[in-house]
Amino acid sequence: MAGRSLRKALATVSLSVALASVTVRSSGCRSIPASSESNFSPKFNEKDGHVERKSQNGLYEIENGRPRNPAGRTGLVGRGLLGRWGPNHAADPIITRWKKDNSGNKVTHPVSGKCILQFVAIKRKDCGEWAIPGGMVDPGEKISATLKREFGEEALNSLQKSTAEKREIEEKLHRLFSQEHLVIYKGYVDDPRNTDNAWMETEAVNYHDETGEIMDSLTLEAGDDAGKVRWVDISDELKLYASHSQFIKLVAEKRDAHWSEDSEADCHGL
Repeated sequence: MAGRSLRKALATVSLSVALASVTVRSSGCRSIPASSESNFSPKFNEKDGHVERKSQNGLYEIENGRPRNPAGRTGLVGRGLLGRWGPNHAADPIITRWKKDNSGNKVTHPVSGKCILQFVAIKRKDCGEWAIPGGMVDPGEKISATLKREFGEEALNSLQKSTAEKREIEEKLHRLFSQEHLVIYKGYVDDPRNTDNAWMETEAVNYHDETGEIMDSLTLEAGDDAGKVRWVDISDELKLYASHSQFIKLVAEKRDAHWSEDSEADCHGL
């Protein structure tokens, strides 16, 4: 009886260790401890060294040493698959151009009469869904830098390029990302990884290549977390990851582009 109990106890410990190991690997952040550890005392609701723990939606509550999701309960406690307790900041670059025919003229939708806008979409490796090629903001990194870096890594495979190729990509992206842009959304986002104590926030920004010349000179190539990459026509038929369809709809509205067949006929852009 004692031997059976000991074996059962050891099996339980082994399972707990295995589950903890899976959680650490899935988060992609081995160095981030649980908030209950004595040596971990994050400064929630403020800048914590290089880590931004402020929420874009204002102050959030702290309960028993853990931040509370401002949107309410999710059914999941702890940090889950996210890298940090509290807000996890991301940046989503929405790169657009007008769809054109072989003669270089803008293509209009036959029903709405509005010009059709296209954006660069990636197919995520982790879930297989199409999405905006965004990613997490590194500690101390400006949002503008994250937007350009993530687009280069995921949609142009810049990490695998030679030094000369990287320099060329950087010069062309600098032209695009230096132009006037539209901040489409900033704040909390509905994400499948959100828990009661950790959640995603993002800044979605639209960079529009009006003539298409800059993006025509760049070859789309999936890299980093992307399985595929391509130009996608914008419409209400899109099925995208998390809240990305909402961001794309806002872009269409801001650019006065086609979204739904119920749209009124017009084609001016911005």
